[in-house]
Amino acid sequence: MAENDQQVHPMPPQSQHDVETATTEQSKELRRQKKKKWLLYGIAFVVFQTGIIALFSLTIMKVRNPKFRVRSATFDTFDVVQTTNPSFNFRTNVALGIKNTNFGPYKYDDSTMYFYYGETEVGSAIIPKSKAQFRRTKKFTVALDLASTDLAANSQLESDINSGIVPLSSRSKLSGKVELMLIFKKKKSVDMDCTMEVNILTQELQNVRCK
Repeated sequence: MAENDQQVHPMPPQSQHDVETATTEQSKELRRQKKKKWLLYGIAFVVFQTGIIALFSLTIMKVRNPKFRVRSATFDTFDVVQTTNPSFNFRTNVALGIKNTNFGPYKYDDSTMYFYYGETEVGSAIIPKSKAQFRRTKKFTVALDLASTDLAANSQLESDINSGIVPLSSRSKLSGKVELMLIFKKKKSVDMDCTMEVNILTQELQNVRCK
């Protein structure tokens, strides 16, 4: 019985050209992958930088108006006349606050604070030049006299004194600059507009409200 010989034919060896072509394709693919990776890194960096700049602009670099308010008051003298020609005369220590929410100090110039009964001025005080530190509330006290000497024969004053409550208001304006990062300066004016009541019975300042 004839025996069939099975011959195995080996694959022809790769030519030098084929090897170089495969190596070149692999190199190109690696370069494409690297370029793609660096492109993604670049996009991520740009997005990150944009977010940081936006956050910086909306928080640190955004300049807000400080707030200037009457906080409370005490009285050294408290004279009220309730009979004929009603009047009042108070020696007052007014506690004030300048709230600065910016990321830089608020430096302001000298100013004046005025107190009114109705539309008549009854007292004033100088606000000295100073500054409110960043993210802080500057608290200080000024002394002044509140007197009704310019309210001759005022029937409303007589009614208020008899009721035991004298309504007052205070107004002022600060002009200054917010300084950011020791470089940028932004002008800011701050208005005070407060109303309050003097309680004759308890000799206290109450119901202070500021806009």
